[in-house]
Amino acid sequence: MESNKNLREGYSTGSCAAAAAKAAALRAMGAPCPAVVEITTPEDKIFTLPVNGYHDGSCGVVKDAGDDIDATDGILIMAAVELLPGGEILFAAGEGVGSVTLPGLKLPVGEPAINPVPREMIERAVRDVIGARGARVTISSPQGREVAKRTFNPRLGIVGGISILGTTGRVKPMDEASLLESMTLEINTHAAAGEKIIAVAFAGMGEKALRSAYRITNRSVVQCGNYIGHAIDESARLGLKRLLIGGHPGKLLKVAAGTFSTHNRVGGGSKEALCAQAAIAGAPPDTVKRLYECSTSEEALHAVRESGLDFLWDILARIAAKRCAERVFGDIEAAVAFIDNNANILGATENATSFAEEIRNEK
Repeated sequence: MESNKNLREGYSTGSCAAAAAKAAALRAMGAPCPAVVEITTPEDKIFTLPVNGYHDGSCGVVKDAGDDIDATDGILIMAAVELLPGGEILFAAGEGVGSVTLPGLKLPVGEPAINPVPREMIERAVRDVIGARGARVTISSPQGREVAKRTFNPRLGIVGGISILGTTGRVKPMDEASLLESMTLEINTHAAAGEKIIAVAFAGMGEKALRSAYRITNRSVVQCGNYIGHAIDESARLGLKRLLIGGHPGKLLKVAAGTFSTHNRVGGGSKEALCAQAAIAGAPPDTVKRLYECSTSEEALHAVRESGLDFLWDILARIAAKRCAERVFGDIEAAVAFIDNNANILGATENATSFAEEIRNEK
């Protein structure tokens, strides 16, 4: 399978689980484990996947994520099928597959972390073999518990291993949609718990700095990567009312400029936002020129300090917060804090401290 950018696509964990389950169903019916099986994806495409059989009657498929940078690439997805009276297909989490512990995901608390579309794929594949009979399908992954530490699962309250995912059955390299879906799910776990406020950081280092600066130790910090606009939109849609957004000037200056996708190839305006406020504050032209010619945000940070313009960070925080609220027509009240990599608060809106206290008091 080739993508439009000549990057090789791969198979989702849902496709691997469906193929393994189909092979295991054949074994449950008395046939040997096949070398390959065909499954039908939600897009009605036929995939042919290689399968391995094991002495305990289970079958497994090694995930191939293509050219995507995927934490689950190369891991073994296994299935065992036990025939049951009646006609229901039941799902169980074996070793290395997680279970849901928080409300707000696509599955009830206590259920195996096998998402709805993969469940449909697995059931379809198993029914191709067993017809209307009932069965218990146990999905496992020997490496899943360790691999899950490098996924969003710990933040989503999924414990014990990986999730079985996929909406199309295939993995598109560098698929932005899967990142956004994971963020939406994480925000929804907070909304489903009745929370009205969360903190938002851009990435791991930013989260560490935000937590240290405001002494936040609970799980109420969501990472948005470059997609701060999506985090704001989804927070408003899901009923949250307040956001504490903390970040390095390299990211938050873009938000102050009205840019809500902060990747360096997409988002811009950081220099313009900083220089405009410096000029409005009366900084001499040479200082504004120096700020504009800074090649990195760290260089600009030092230039601001050396020019005696540290008060600009409070002003820019207010501007960024206003931009965030305007994006969702006032449905969200935002507090914004500019925080450097050493967890020093450079400047913040007046409500940032009270927002942080409210977040600290959440369970």
